[in-house]
Amino acid sequence: MAKVAVLGYGTVGSGVVEVLHRNADLITARTGEPIEVVKILDLREFPGDPFEHLVVHDIKEIVEDRTIRFVVETMGGVNVATDFVSQCLRAGKSVVTSNKAMVAANGSMLLKLAQDNDVRFLFEASVGGGIPIIRNLRSCLTADHIEKIFGILNGTTNYMLTKMYEDGADYDTVLKEAQDKGFAEADPSADVEGWDACRKIAILSSIVTGKAVDFEEIHTEGITKITPEDMAYAKQMDHVIRLVGSSIVKDGQVHAMVAPMLFDKEHALAGVNMEFNAIFLTSDMLGDTMFYGQGAGKLPTASAVVSDVIEAVMSPTASERPEWSADRIPVAALGKEKRRFFARVAADKAFVTELEKELGSLWVIKVEGLGGELGIVTGEVSEADFMLCEQKHPEIISKIRLAD
Repeated sequence: MAKVAVLGYGTVGSGVVEVLHRNADLITARTGEPIEVVKILDLREFPGDPFEHLVVHDIKEIVEDRTIRFVVETMGGVNVATDFVSQCLRAGKSVVTSNKAMVAANGSMLLKLAQDNDVRFLFEASVGGGIPIIRNLRSCLTADHIEKIFGILNGTTNYMLTKMYEDGADYDTVLKEAQDKGFAEADPSADVEGWDACRKIAILSSIVTGKAVDFEEIHTEGITKITPEDMAYAKQMDHVIRLVGSSIVKDGQVHAMVAPMLFDKEHALAGVNMEFNAIFLTSDMLGDTMFYGQGAGKLPTASAVVSDVIEAVMSPTASERPEWSADRIPVAALGKEKRRFFARVAADKAFVTELEKELGSLWVIKVEGLGGELGIVTGEVSEADFMLCEQKHPEIISKIRLAD
């Protein structure tokens, strides 16, 4: 029997216990031995919960229990989680986690620690929830150079942007709805400010390059400034707005960014709605591949965690090199990147004519009911040139990049 401890009995942790319990017969048939949760670490008590008798409050009860060979970390956060996971790895226990904040900050160190102690450190659920993106990068696409990663990596913001577009609601209204449905936390900042997606694109970029990508160096914008007016222009253009993370490796650097983008409705990502996620990979041999599925939620995320537990049970020793080393690969500044921009301008067509002298030919968009302003779409302009234009002209209200 494979004995497992779970650190953190919140949404994902309780989901892991549920999946292992409900699908016990199927899992046993696939692994050849039962997998049983024997201890759950949490500060709280859970009276009436069917697994309350397993709850402990001291990490030592897990670290020092030699019968426990596998640990699932679903606590969240960085410092305490890293400390507890490190203790478990040093004690010869394989660790599975869904904690993207910890993986993005300390992934290379924890992978090295696992290798040094001949155990596994697995983190499929840290990116894309239930979408098996990391396993495919590690096993199915090892013969390819991954040239680009591009996708919707956060279910909360995708739900909110979908509802804003479909219902015409404002940001605050859809945020409250997302919180009421359990898609957004009481403090939603990690999602809506883009940091959740940023950590995920950093993890994927680290795996692809084999080197550590510092998520704090990645240019990151969230969705807090997206308005119903932006959605009205998007509809007029027959586009939708999605928060995306992108990463391209070239010239020894990672060109990465997280930001809202406008997608033509013919684009595959335009049809990814509500809490679903989708990730595009472009590789030199296979070409374009898209992975689609539920990027958040209790059971989809727990399913990915349990799949890693099964892998660890079936292959408990460190048989492969770490996904990435502690060596850093630089993140390129945005300045030279060229792309098209949509902008709202509080001005008339005479101002647009003047603006064309700086930005080149512009497509002008007028939305009925939005008096006193226009929308413009540029040709390809560098980030630096458009930023300079914004600084010079207070008439520019806001901007959103257009996806390729």
